[in-house]
Amino acid sequence: MVTMEVLRTCSDGQIKRRRPGAVAHICIPSTLGVSCDCTTALYKEAEIKRINKELANIRSKFKGDKALDGYSKKKYVCKLLFIFLLGHDIDFGHMEAVNLLSSNKYTEKQIGYLFISVLVNSNSELIRLINNAIKNDLASRNPTFMCLALHCIANVGSREMGEAFAADIPRILVAGDSMDSVKQSAALCLLRLYKASPDLVPMGEWTARVVHLLNDQHMGVVTAAVSLITCLCKKNPDDFKTCISLAVSRLSRIVSSASTDLQDYTYYFVPAPWLSVKLLRLLQSYPPPEDAAVKGRLVECLETVLNKAQEPPKSKKVQHSNAKNAILFETISLIIHYDSEPNLLVRACNQLGQFLQHRETNLRYLALESMCTLASSEFSHEAVKTHIDTVINALKTERDVSVRQRAADLLYAMCDRSNAKQIVSEMLRYLETADYAIREEIVLKVAILAEKYAVDYSWYVDTILNLIRIAGDYVSEEVWYRVLQIVTNRDDVQGYAAKTVFEALQAPACHENMVKVGGYILGEFGNLIAGDPRSSPPVQFSLLHSKFHLCSVATRALLLSTYIKFINLFPETKATIQGVLRAGSQLRNADVELQQRAVEYLTLSSVASTDVLATVLEEMPPFPERESSILAKLKRKKGPGAASALDDGRRDPSSNDINGGVEPTPSTVSTPSPSADLLGLRAAPPPAAPPASAGAGNLLVDVFDGPAAQPSLGPTPEEAFLRFVCKNNGVLFENQLLQIGVKSEFRQNLGRMYLFYGNKTSVQFQNFSPTVVHPGDLQTHILSAPPALRSQVDGGAQVQQVLNIECLRDFLTPPLLSVRFRYGGAPQALTLKLPVTINKFFQPTEMAAQDFFQRWKQLSLPQQEAQKIFKANHPMDAEVTKAKLLGFGSALLDNVDPNPENFVGAGIIQTKALQVGCLLRLEPNAQAQMYRLTLRTSKEPVSRHLCELLAQQF
Repeated sequence: MVTMEVLRTCSDGQIKRRRPGAVAHICIPSTLGVSCDCTTALYKEAEIKRINKELANIRSKFKGDKALDGYSKKKYVCKLLFIFLLGHDIDFGHMEAVNLLSSNKYTEKQIGYLFISVLVNSNSELIRLINNAIKNDLASRNPTFMCLALHCIANVGSREMGEAFAADIPRILVAGDSMDSVKQSAALCLLRLYKASPDLVPMGEWTARVVHLLNDQHMGVVTAAVSLITCLCKKNPDDFKTCISLAVSRLSRIVSSASTDLQDYTYYFVPAPWLSVKLLRLLQSYPPPEDAAVKGRLVECLETVLNKAQEPPKSKKVQHSNAKNAILFETISLIIHYDSEPNLLVRACNQLGQFLQHRETNLRYLALESMCTLASSEFSHEAVKTHIDTVINALKTERDVSVRQRAADLLYAMCDRSNAKQIVSEMLRYLETADYAIREEIVLKVAILAEKYAVDYSWYVDTILNLIRIAGDYVSEEVWYRVLQIVTNRDDVQGYAAKTVFEALQAPACHENMVKVGGYILGEFGNLIAGDPRSSPPVQFSLLHSKFHLCSVATRALLLSTYIKFINLFPETKATIQGVLRAGSQLRNADVELQQRAVEYLTLSSVASTDVLATVLEEMPPFPERESSILAKLKRKKGPGAASALDDGRRDPSSNDINGGVEPTPSTVSTPSPSADLLGLRAAPPPAAPPASAGAGNLLVDVFDGPAAQPSLGPTPEEAFLRFVCKNNGVLFENQLLQIGVKSEFRQNLGRMYLFYGNKTSVQFQNFSPTVVHPGDLQTHILSAPPALRSQVDGGAQVQQVLNIECLRDFLTPPLLSVRFRYGGAPQALTLKLPVTINKFFQPTEMAAQDFFQRWKQLSLPQQEAQKIFKANHPMDAEVTKAKLLGFGSALLDNVDPNPENFVGAGIIQTKALQVGCLLRLEPNAQAQMYRLTLRTSKEPVSRHLCELLAQQF
């Protein structure tokens, strides 16, 4: 029975191996013989010597002429298992363990199954014998043996086990003559197999019968059945819809029962708390019951739980309060999920309000988190607002940063026009001392609230400038882009904004983002405050130029554009500004962007007439009215993972894109859909350089006395396609006529792709027709539904096409994009690979080192592995490599590979038909400038294809 003691020491249900040489702290009966010496060994050498001696003895016993009886086999197999748990490899004894499975004694069979669960790989040659022994035990109708077999299947949990027994276990589960312990084990075993390989568990008649297990008299069976049904109904909700009434009935019986009614399942005076929580979670998988009687009974249950929360505790033990609060919070989650009972919602809010000042930090955290959701309900929003002072106090005084973050989330959720100024001012005040980890998020929240509830836009300008002053390092481009757009679009605030930013720039320590905002606003609207001697044109220029040498290249480029604007607005500053542009530090600047701007602006100011300058440097037109994309950035920051987040479409010009891609310029003539805007697809480009109109373009040609330069062509279509393997946004194709930009997002087996077609000429495209082509039988693997577009694209305009994509099965070749149109009467046609590859449907998977290596060994068939050794085509940078692997879709697992220089990843490719697990290992060799990439998946073509795709990125 030693091995059961070993298992109980592992809190996560997994058997843990000790590293060789470490002192063991497990109490082992003396029947093992070897244990006493091993557990008292102080040095690695002494332990290894003792282990080797014992292994030699066991090996001689197994190979001896004298046949061993069942007890001896069990004893020696148990010793091998213990030695393995000490961290030493075992390469014999497997057949003896398999022989124990055929024993009729429980203890011998138990040790055999335990050895198989721990040491035997699913790809072992003995797996057929093991499966036969398991089948015999499942057919024996001996409940003890059946439970042992089911436990072994669940512990191994391999796909091979699932294929062998997935059809038998449901029959055992719903069989009328199955014992309660067998039903419980069968339900949990089926749940384990379904989580590992959902496609192997067949849905059939048994699904209707398993629902009735909720009425079983045995509470253990009900608990296991609820766990199974909760998992199954997420994918097939209609098959298990009848469970609602049964779950409500069972929940009602538990809630209304006294603690003495369910003595065997009462935990510190709380009847069946685990089952109650599971039932409440199961009900959250469905909408409110349609049957009035069932709904009434459920509401009565929920009210009873809320009433019991107000009763004095029956015990001072923390276990009692934990169990009681677990049911309460799950009840509140169900009330919020239904969002249809105003009375319950208000009562839930009041109950949570009591927890806001509770001495337990965890309860305060959970209360804030639940109230965030309640604040979005129209029935409980006002009730949540009554706790604003308590939440503000929590934001100021809480010691735990996670609780402070939830308090900030709740303030954001409860904000409306009546309390916007109070909440924004409190969040700004907190921002000065906030933890660095949450500053960016608070900045985004303040920016969104200030814009959303701004009645007076001068208050909005003050708020954003104050935001930049307090936390300038955390103010992203979205925030200051947005304030520039609003100021440009509103004549009534332009003068105030120019005056306020001019005053802000006079501070001795001024953040660079403030310089950017000031440079743009003064360049556009500085004339509105030029009448004041304190802000005359020379003073404005002098103030801006005093910041010039302290700024980055991107900000200097923006300031140079402001200077040329000043020459148009204030002719008296022309000589001074030309002197700055003519300085050797500008004309011979090491940065090509600054050098080009200085040369062009100097030439423009010297050669062009006043009319030409006025045309080229005219005031920026109003931006199209739209919702802010700051909200999209906040959603991405709060999302479930880096892998599923969209890349930001607006980047600083000095930032490095991993694959060297360029984001598509989102200036359009057509009006995209609102959903596209939420993704930041219509965000304005950086206002560093004002665009010139078509007429101004002709004037520029005359000024510089030469033909207009042709736009630089991008990479080849194949290179552009490969760049999208590890990213979702960028330019797919570009020539002298047409630019095609892509912005996409993927969730599980679904995706949405936005294609932007930009006419780079001044001539209208006729018969413009982009279509998606599925070569071969690709239509059966992936679906895409492109809407029709208008057949004309005006010169300089951009149109948008949205593709909804669904991955049905794994595929190797991407769909094709065929674009046909007429330009100047001549037909134009091109065919491109659409950047939809199988890794786009990757879902990153986190796993422990032991789980990773166990799964790695299970995928050890030659056809499941693809490996490639190749020379590095790009500089070997660890951070860039990490970013590419994350962009590829896998989760990076830390502390798994013994070599810290190697990268280990895991993920699941989601398709409608099946899921394909994938493990990868990338081993860089910096000295040889080489990589070795190894991928293992459960499907051979997927392994090879993913290996080829990923290798091309390095």
